[in-house]
Amino acid sequence: MGTEHFQMDLCRSGAVEYLAFPAFQAYPFVRHAFSTRIGGISRNEFSSMNLAFGRGDPKENVLENYRRFCSAAGFDFASLVSSAQDHHTVIRRVGRRDCGLGFWKTQDRKSVDGLITDEPGVTLVTHYADCVPVFLVDPIRRAVGLVHAGWRGTAAKIGAAAVTAMAREFGSRPQDLAAGIGPSIGPCCFEVDRPVRDAFAALTELHPEGFIRADGNGKYHIDLWEANRRILLESGLSERRITVAGICTRCHSELLFSHRASGGKRGGLAAFMAVKEDV
Repeated sequence: MGTEHFQMDLCRSGAVEYLAFPAFQAYPFVRHAFSTRIGGISRNEFSSMNLAFGRGDPKENVLENYRRFCSAAGFDFASLVSSAQDHHTVIRRVGRRDCGLGFWKTQDRKSVDGLITDEPGVTLVTHYADCVPVFLVDPIRRAVGLVHAGWRGTAAKIGAAAVTAMAREFGSRPQDLAAGIGPSIGPCCFEVDRPVRDAFAALTELHPEGFIRADGNGKYHIDLWEANRRILLESGLSERRITVAGICTRCHSELLFSHRASGGKRGGLAAFMAVKEDV
């Protein structure tokens, strides 16, 4: 993947490749990463860094992939906390007591598409295969958030829900927050029918003509990156503090799992974010 026009760097540690925002280097207390397909032990359609449970890849393979990824990208495997995604807008504050949820501990809640924390040594993990990851950093309160924004979550403004939750839980001010909109299906490839188009057209306060393109014959293309960017701007974030990766998972399915590119025969990607313990 040529990365000359993208806003994330492709990093390599041993056999593992992952993506990271250069813009987040300004926040040395934060560790973050977005996985690729490269560097794991899974085979066939899961090849090779599959980080999705429950799709047919043996659980021991997925856990070993997490161990290898954590070692390569600098995360403590014992600190992982997973979301419980179902395309809604629930944001959950987690801490050390929650480490292991979704991995070696059974999830204790349903419907959690966003995670926030201000505790060092807690690694937030959310899951993807075309949906939009939104990374949030509060450099003043030293807090972080990760949001899974599928088209339903985006249309329901889950990014705004996360900003509100960080304000409530940590006293975060929206104007202090920095955001990264990570790899997902891009405006080039996200073709939808009229009902999905209508869900976005209803967001009139965001001027949806800027992220909806009519193709004719009842088909439309939606720019989920721009929709999420406008939701963050409406929530009070500064334009200069929002970075859009610009990486389409479907266009780069050799590097990134894409549900649409594979017809559903695929593994999964994950976003990781933590407040470092030693900074």
